[in-house]
Amino acid sequence: MADFDSYCDFCAARDKDDVDRVYHDTRYGFPVTDDTELFALLVLEINQAGLSWRTILNKEQNFRKAYHGFDIPTVAAYGESDRARLLADAGIIRNKLKVNAAIHNAGAILDLQREHGSFKDWLDAHHPLDKAEWVKLFKKRFKFVGGEIVGEFLMSSGYLKGAHVDSCPIHEKILAAGPAWAGTSAR
Repeated sequence: MADFDSYCDFCAARDKDDVDRVYHDTRYGFPVTDDTELFALLVLEINQAGLSWRTILNKEQNFRKAYHGFDIPTVAAYGESDRARLLADAGIIRNKLKVNAAIHNAGAILDLQREHGSFKDWLDAHHPLDKAEWVKLFKKRFKFVGGEIVGEFLMSSGYLKGAHVDSCPIHEKILAAGPAWAGTSAR
């Protein structure tokens, strides 16, 4: 991607059925309202750390299968046999810290659901924050959540602006979908 100024430019140069292009044009930055999909995005962003997003997109269906469709209560209840199964699964990223973070974070989301009704409601209750404030907030609840992971998670789910450059045609579609950051003055 070094020859491109943005992910938008990179994707525009790809074939319409390219995994990056499809993600860029149909999902990246669009508001996500479902807790299962928010959890899926968090797990995928965590697993992307140190790797290319394309690698994660190519393995996404494997992740969905390995993590039982990202069913939050199921993942939160994983025990040692599930950890061993995930760490032996060549279809996903086999990193103990990332696997443990997914399990811990599923439990953290269950807590948020009990306290706030949903993960989305918790996010909405704290919006708008800037990236640094979001990172502090996430670090209080979740594991394996640094600035890049939190920032990408929030951009990809529509809570922080920046997924697309203003000149990208998809940017207008996202504005029409009503992302959380639209209309906020500070972020």
